[in-house]
Amino acid sequence: MTAVELSGKAALVTGGSRGIGYGVAEALIARGDRVCITGRGEDALKEAVEKLGADRAVYVAGKAHDEAHQAVAVERAMEAFGRIDYLVNNAGTNPVFGPIADLDLNVARKVFETNVISALGFAQKTWHAWQKENGGAIVNIASVAGIAPSPFIAAYGVSKAAMINLTQQLAHEFAPGVRVNAIAPAVVKTKFAQALYEGREEEAAAGYPLGRLGVPSDIGGAAAFLTSDQSDWVTGQTLVVDGGIFLNAGVG
Repeated sequence: MTAVELSGKAALVTGGSRGIGYGVAEALIARGDRVCITGRGEDALKEAVEKLGADRAVYVAGKAHDEAHQAVAVERAMEAFGRIDYLVNNAGTNPVFGPIADLDLNVARKVFETNVISALGFAQKTWHAWQKENGGAIVNIASVAGIAPSPFIAAYGVSKAAMINLTQQLAHEFAPGVRVNAIAPAVVKTKFAQALYEGREEEAAAGYPLGRLGVPSDIGGAAAFLTSDQSDWVTGQTLVVDGGIFLNAGVG
């Protein structure tokens, strides 16, 4: 037993070896949950589990859009913890920057497979494995790009808009036992978002009323709230965590 007492609850966090997913896993473990994390890189996952604590965390390596991987991840979490109270769909991709007019449709398909279809697959499998009979909560990591147009990352933004609607659909269907919400971050300092701020962080942060870019723990805290008793009457919502950047909309 570590200094933090076990809560008795368990979570599955996709894309959890680094960045936002790791920040979420860290926040859940800090309050006493146990966590199964997924990701593509086995070495990165092993390192993450070592940092999180092997007594609290396990991992499964694989591609998020692979249905076999989804099944194995859910099975591993059930094997390790006997339950999956919380699912956090964080795995995502954005392999292309550029105007949507010239977007390769195969790339668009890949973005949707990873960002939307995989989230649905994990939700279905978690529902049938545990949540349908026992309840719980799902948090989908969307993006502010899913709420307003984002130049040069249109495919990503459209996929995150779909994820926000998926959140509402699941919230309606899985009620009353399972609450489903989304988090829409602005730019968070991760390897995934590096191209949006690398070499110009001060300039990138200047437009944020709170004066800085996000960090993974900002999203981890939001996910911890949305999977806690404090949010028991919240479902189908998208929590914007953006350092106030949307406050600038319409200001010339």
